[in-house]
Amino acid sequence: MKKKLLYIHGLSSSGASSTACTLQRLLAEWVVVAPDLPIHPQEALVLLKEICRQEVPDIVIGTSMGGMFVQQMYGYKKILVNPAFHVSEFMRRNIGVQPFLNSRQNGEKHYEITSGLCDDYERVERHQFDGITDFDRKHTYAFFGTNDTLVNCITEYRQYYTEAIRYPGEHRLRFEDIRDIIVEKIKEIML
Repeated sequence: MKKKLLYIHGLSSSGASSTACTLQRLLAEWVVVAPDLPIHPQEALVLLKEICRQEVPDIVIGTSMGGMFVQQMYGYKKILVNPAFHVSEFMRRNIGVQPFLNSRQNGEKHYEITSGLCDDYERVERHQFDGITDFDRKHTYAFFGTNDTLVNCITEYRQYYTEAIRYPGEHRLRFEDIRDIIVEKIKEIML
């Protein structure tokens, strides 16, 4: 039976992101599940928990905002990449209609950031570390780009977890980062 990976994208992205496509290409022997997240955080969490229940992934990976959501998928081996634990702060500086950077299955091209949406994210963020278990502490890994100018949550991450890895990259993953760092970590974790 093939191993299964659940990939969660960041804000303004989709399951058709270059990271998801690269993971699918580099892990051809795996099933890679990469859904489009709803923009509303509570809907996204409900969807992710349902996907985890149905698909039972061997590992869950999230980048940026996706890292914040993945951190909350307790009971699974996880990799967070440049996790954005406070998406609401970024969103409050970008109120208004925003473009999706990748095609989405429903064809939507834009989404709107409102004060209410920011408040909803802030509510989720306040409780995002509630429920961490010893299993999660042992099986959660995070990568932090040394040149990431958008997000830096390593100090907060280290309050809950120990496996923080710095890599010479920016906020967005390059092909080489995925191939040489992320895929190698997946292989190590799944030994």
